[in-house]
Amino acid sequence: MRDWISKRGQPEDSLPLAEVRPIIFRTFGHKQGPITRLMSPSDLGQILKPFVFLDLFAIDAPVSRAMGLHPHSGIATVTVVAEGEVLFDDPEAGAGVIGYGGVEWMRSGQGVWHGEELSIKVARLRAFQLWIALPPDLENGPVDSQYLEASAMPQCGPATIIVGYYAGLRSPVRCHDGVNYLMVTLRSGELWTYTPPLGHSVAWAALAKGSVKAGEPFEAGEMVAFEHGEGSIMFEATGPTDAIFVIGSAKPHLFPLEVGNHSVHSSSAALTRGERRIAELRSQALARETDSSASGNIAIIH
Repeated sequence: MRDWISKRGQPEDSLPLAEVRPIIFRTFGHKQGPITRLMSPSDLGQILKPFVFLDLFAIDAPVSRAMGLHPHSGIATVTVVAEGEVLFDDPEAGAGVIGYGGVEWMRSGQGVWHGEELSIKVARLRAFQLWIALPPDLENGPVDSQYLEASAMPQCGPATIIVGYYAGLRSPVRCHDGVNYLMVTLRSGELWTYTPPLGHSVAWAALAKGSVKAGEPFEAGEMVAFEHGEGSIMFEATGPTDAIFVIGSAKPHLFPLEVGNHSVHSSSAALTRGERRIAELRSQALARETDSSASGNIAIIH
């Protein structure tokens, strides 16, 4: 720690203690093909809620495929691209490309089927999908979705503000308050300090490319959780190439996590309502498929 801090050209004892906020957990997750599950509601999600699930997509060969239709309720999903491109095609929202810094946002609320709106047609991709547990007043509420290309996202220095409010800038993503999610690119040797808003005692980071030091070094493909508190966190890119990582901070989610196959709610009653709605939507979708008068693609069913 002393060697790292001294690079800033200041005496170690002059630095606020908050800038060396400890890492309390680290993981490379569980890899299945091109997807690595870094966090789920049964492990780190219990510590870092409202952040309850994180997948890293790492594709290094030509591929062309849709994401596949699947359901959710009780959560918001945020898909952000760190390298490569994802295509979206939604009859209501139109079509476009989500590249570096672009976002797909989905508040599943009472229940939704989605996935067919996104497709991958690239030789190389790095992307994160994050689940955020919704508060009780939204977990069985209306569905909402957005597709935002990189040009729509505010930037502050090396950081793109994916969700929330930071440094006087607000993301256009329609997330509830109390949650920040940023993507950061640092050049080799560059330093950057994240100061979370008041009350954001939950914090974590995950690295898509390069290597970083945040008190301790961590590597591409790794996720770290920081000790609960409200202190700043300093990052330094230590490798020969740029480092790209995401960082999340939030006010704690003060409710239990009731987990279904594709859903997370704050109570068993709310989970039952969400799973019932998902089943209803599936029946409606099957009926639509057998209706010869039905035509056109529905990317999101809710």
